[in-house]
Amino acid sequence: MSQESLYERYHRQMILPNFGTRAQLLLQESKVLVIGAGGLGCPALQYLVGAGVGYIGIVDGDQVSLSNLHRQTLFTSDDVGQNKAEVAAKKLNRLNPDIHIEAIPVHLSNQHALEVINRFDIILDGTDNFTTRYMINDACVLLKKTLVYGAVSQYEGQVAVFNHFLPNGQPSANYRDIFPDPPKEGSVLNCVDAGVLGVLPGIIGTMQAAEVIKLITGIGELLVNQLLTYQFNNHQVFTVKITPQSKTSSFIPTDATAFKAIDYVWLCSSPPNTLEINAAEFDQLTSQKNIDIVDVRELHELPVVQTFSHLRIPLSDLKESAGQLKSDTVVVFCQSGMRSLQAAKELSALWGDTKRVYSLQGGILSWIRFAEKK
Repeated sequence: MSQESLYERYHRQMILPNFGTRAQLLLQESKVLVIGAGGLGCPALQYLVGAGVGYIGIVDGDQVSLSNLHRQTLFTSDDVGQNKAEVAAKKLNRLNPDIHIEAIPVHLSNQHALEVINRFDIILDGTDNFTTRYMINDACVLLKKTLVYGAVSQYEGQVAVFNHFLPNGQPSANYRDIFPDPPKEGSVLNCVDAGVLGVLPGIIGTMQAAEVIKLITGIGELLVNQLLTYQFNNHQVFTVKITPQSKTSSFIPTDATAFKAIDYVWLCSSPPNTLEINAAEFDQLTSQKNIDIVDVRELHELPVVQTFSHLRIPLSDLKESAGQLKSDTVVVFCQSGMRSLQAAKELSALWGDTKRVYSLQGGILSWIRFAEKK
């Protein structure tokens, strides 16, 4: 890019105090990896591309769905069914053809995460599940990469900069310093189960992009050793200080071999004796009489199911209301299958081998899709 076109494209930020050509060239020479082109990744990508980050990688193995569009505004209805990373790369190239954008259309796993992450300077975590978050954090610690973290749920979002090396040569706090142990499935709701207002990931994703730009240019104060929490309902923002903990270092794998040997899915999963059934098996059970089918979602949650007979007992009330379940076979379901796994775990622990307990894999949404195709 010529000096003239460089100045024309980025003029509004280059005239800022302490920015100028120096900061713009630093952006141009940087390599940023965005993992997850969803609610957080979409706004972060748009502003990083617009700012002129020279090389951007996009990792996402998911396809665009209709339910994404209220918050993932990089996509349109015409993109439904296509890979997110590839669609994002094409559209972002049109926004800024002077930078390099690499689509990596895979689900990141610990078998190849180190190789992918190591090619970039800064990692932005736009994922929405604990399995991947812990894996990304551990990879960044091993590779000494700075990680820009973001998360959203309902009306609240969080942002932090993890594992950034300070002037004294020591790394700042990482994700495990504030969340040492992964929560089990169902104990913390994701966006599918809890819901999220569309503008919230836009706010948090843009904050993540801001932290990346600060990291590259050296302008401003970073969210290092801090966790920022934003409340949509009243626009209140507060930060919590994080102190690196020596004891949490024992949770980080010591090398690449140890990293690849960790089963991150198992770390965040329910016990192996939890039985899951798919939508077709669940469909067969809905017509049987001698079973109890239980919706463990909260009473206000949609869609309301009227196709088959069942009980509505929220997960929070399940233990106290378990006496209502008289049948020897109990099937539980929720929105996406996570809370029902937790419900099945609690009921199995309560009843032992006296009853058979099943959880609907993929939640009621998977059964609705199955029923529509029948």
